[in-house]
Amino acid sequence: MSLPTVFDICTPRQDVRDGSISDSDFAANLSRVLRGDATADYADPKQFFANTFPTEGLKELLSNVCRRLSGQGQAISAVFRLDTSFGGGKTHGLIALVHAARGLHGVVNVSEFVDPAIVPSGKVRVAAFDGENADAANGRPMGDSIRAFTPWGEIAYQLAGKAGYEVVRRSDEDKVSPGSDTIRELFGSDPVLIVLDEMGEYLRKVQHMGGRDQLTAFLKALFTAVETSPHAAVVYTLAIRQDGKGIDAFGDENEFLSTAMLELESVSGRKATHLNPTKDDETAKVIRRRIFSRIDDAAAAQVVDAYSALWSQNKGVLSEAGKRSTTLEEFRDCYPFHPDVLDTLTSKTATLGNFQRVRGMLRILAKTVRHVWDSKPKDASAIHIHHIDPGYEDIRTEFTTRLQQANFISAIKGDIATIDQKPALAQEIDGNYKGMLPYASYVARTVFVHTFAFNNELKGISPDHLRFSILNPFTDVSFIDDARQRFRQDSAYLDDRPNAPLRFNAEANLTQVIGREEKNIDAEVARSELRDRIKQIFGGTIFDFVPFASAPYDVPDDVGDGKPRLVLLSHDAIEVGSDLKSVPDLVAKIYERKGSDAQGIRSLRNNLIFVLADEHQLSNMKAKMTRRLALHELSRPERLLELASHQQEAVKIENGRAEHAIAIAIQNCYRHVLYPSKVGIGEGTASLGHAVIDLQNASEKPGSGQTQIFRQLQEQGKLRDASDNPDSPSFIRDRTPLKKGQMSARDLRDEFRKDPSLSILLSDDVFRKLVRKGVEEGVYIYQREGLLAGQGDPMPNIQIDEQAMIFTIDFAKSKGLWPRQVAVTPVNVGGGTGPSPGGGDAGPDVSVPVSFDEPTPPTPIPTAENLQSFKAEGVLKEALKQVFEKARSKKVAKIDKVTVRLFDSGDAFKLVPVVATIQGSKRTIEMEGAYETKEKSTMEFKFVGSASDASTIKSYLEPQFRAADDNNLSTALMFEFENGLDMSGDASEKFVEKLTRFASAAAHVEAVAEVL
Repeated sequence: MSLPTVFDICTPRQDVRDGSISDSDFAANLSRVLRGDATADYADPKQFFANTFPTEGLKELLSNVCRRLSGQGQAISAVFRLDTSFGGGKTHGLIALVHAARGLHGVVNVSEFVDPAIVPSGKVRVAAFDGENADAANGRPMGDSIRAFTPWGEIAYQLAGKAGYEVVRRSDEDKVSPGSDTIRELFGSDPVLIVLDEMGEYLRKVQHMGGRDQLTAFLKALFTAVETSPHAAVVYTLAIRQDGKGIDAFGDENEFLSTAMLELESVSGRKATHLNPTKDDETAKVIRRRIFSRIDDAAAAQVVDAYSALWSQNKGVLSEAGKRSTTLEEFRDCYPFHPDVLDTLTSKTATLGNFQRVRGMLRILAKTVRHVWDSKPKDASAIHIHHIDPGYEDIRTEFTTRLQQANFISAIKGDIATIDQKPALAQEIDGNYKGMLPYASYVARTVFVHTFAFNNELKGISPDHLRFSILNPFTDVSFIDDARQRFRQDSAYLDDRPNAPLRFNAEANLTQVIGREEKNIDAEVARSELRDRIKQIFGGTIFDFVPFASAPYDVPDDVGDGKPRLVLLSHDAIEVGSDLKSVPDLVAKIYERKGSDAQGIRSLRNNLIFVLADEHQLSNMKAKMTRRLALHELSRPERLLELASHQQEAVKIENGRAEHAIAIAIQNCYRHVLYPSKVGIGEGTASLGHAVIDLQNASEKPGSGQTQIFRQLQEQGKLRDASDNPDSPSFIRDRTPLKKGQMSARDLRDEFRKDPSLSILLSDDVFRKLVRKGVEEGVYIYQREGLLAGQGDPMPNIQIDEQAMIFTIDFAKSKGLWPRQVAVTPVNVGGGTGPSPGGGDAGPDVSVPVSFDEPTPPTPIPTAENLQSFKAEGVLKEALKQVFEKARSKKVAKIDKVTVRLFDSGDAFKLVPVVATIQGSKRTIEMEGAYETKEKSTMEFKFVGSASDASTIKSYLEPQFRAADDNNLSTALMFEFENGLDMSGDASEKFVEKLTRFASAAAHVEAVAEVL
């Protein structure tokens, strides 16, 4: 069975539900009731008592006064004093007396309040004085053209009309109290009820008119007249505490009256009966009765039990209120309101001087109930403080206007509630809890209400009490804590003093101060500082760092100091995401081109690593730099003096953290690494792989950006340093031109800087390891000058220069270099002579055996006799396949060169850009032709060059040919395969597929192979 909500258990009164209840409905006005122009809530006795909870004090008051008026039973006394706080129900009690004196006609629940037998059945003369409406200077209009200036003038008219007023006219006009006999004369033979309200306010009005002494004299005469009349009673109110101290805006006057009354009682020997119409523990019942027409207490008990279980389950993280057994009883009495609602309003909000306790609570809670029923929150098993939402204007004005807390409007707008469609901080944080409750808003609203108290030690709320206040069967403590931490971290208005409870300040806290300073930071200064910091972080000794490259000419195509180059592209130029689909144009251009005009072809492509900014981290990086500059500015001695002492210390700490934070932010942003790879991303010609440094790794060792890139490439298996094992010597042999038999050590080392399919070598030491391993495994022979080393030989010091030669074992055997024969004259097979660089012996004295009688034959140079050509003509795809089939039928293992001659200019223009995409060959394009324009101008040309340059020429020629009156074009596409195009595998099919994917041209094809 699901837990019922307040919508199942309670029904608000209609005026609460539709919002027709007005402020005057909460402010009882005795004068308006007597005049008959009060709202129905007060003027209609039936509605008044239906909305009123029968407190013990109210029942006692009605019982004693009714007994006095009706003469039935023994009344305690004739004089009654209502002692209660501002808004505590005193005026409400007086209105109840007036209705009782008039007979409670139409009231169906009389017995809830008083024994119907003692309710007066005949005429009772009722007179009331309300100091709030008195006018001692101009007189208050009473009727019959009479204006009364004093309490006795008003009472005389109300008791006996115009004739009664004439009895005291002189006393009223001269503001001199009448005697007790004169007052008794006004009573006549009828029962009399006289009520006096807000006398303290009246005394304030007449403080310069000698009113204090005369009011005291009048009260003495009045009490005497009433006590000597068997069916007369007087009831007066005082907003006074038990210790005699005033508690409202007229505290001094009420204290004077209290002292004067005690003196009167002492002189006369007669005591007034002191009553409190609404005790603190009855406030909840008063509010429930006024706001709700129905509350199902049985269903409410089920909810209270669910909360009890929840508090018990979480007692280790809740405040003391969640552990007390009395809290459950309080909850049963105040349901549907959570105990913390009424407790906070009575113990904190009520300490504000202008908060009328019951009346103020009714206003706030009635408006809250209306909005809860409008919004129908799914977790409303009870009404919590967080349902008091200052995002609603009518609730907000209760605090900002009625309680005069308008200086908190900025805090509401910035941190707590959406106003004018601008999300506050709480709503922004709520975005983290999609599909869940608005935990941050709950935190902000609860802290907001707990902020308002007179005494500083009462302001705010602790984390454990916050959990108690928000927790319900639909919430999760962990999310409450998460929202609190997020909110506290980013709030601009929470008190940021050390050990301060959660409470709002009217003025912005240090977060806001820093935020304002951030707005003053010049954008260009921040940009320049950021660039400098990026250079510092990514500078280092692992790579040759090239910061903010903007074109190929910024990146040299030379060996330099021997380190790979780390090319960082500005975040202002390129920013990418994790789902990068293709190589950015600028990166591709730098990777493939070199020189000031970007026309040269870059050779050392495997020597480049690119690092790019993450589009999602860019704003955070810039923000962190702006914050660092703002904190640096606030840290200047003269600026620190502008801050509170606890803020000065916080600025110093934050300034120290900011440098660390910007380092992390930069590395989190520059986390995309593009590196040479055999299998690249996208369809372009730039063969680059993509790796993303995860945020956790990027945040390690802030300030050492090269280290993170080094780690990433090591994990990818792309980069090797001196501590790594080298690649397989056999793989390097087969992947490089070494497979032809011989290379100088320098040329082989350079292959690692050229070929994207090879590892990037951070150190020449790992290359030396490769050579040594190749020699040890019998894959390589190393030779330099008079030194020759092979498997089983002592390992020489490997030099990397043109004199040092590396042979494959098969080549060395075919040339008679290995195994060694009888040593005779040392000969340098590689062609170099002279000592090792730097002088000294290059290693053991090992000679290469050469026979004088049978000299070593030179490597054969291809001639027309050992070249074989295969030709075909037709549709390009078909012609290529025919050529390759002819080669296979002649047992040709590899094709060295393919030439495609195209007959049609349109086919040529389609295929020129395709040529650039075919890897593993030297690609040359020859174009020769002419065209004639409509103006009879002619153009003749001849082009021989690379595919990329041909694409540039094609971009110009193609539209000219389309517009020409006449044209002709002869095009040859030539592919020279350095390692040969293998006829045994699928390499030839892939070549055909790539070349013919976008065009079905007519062509003449010739393939040439070397036959040894």
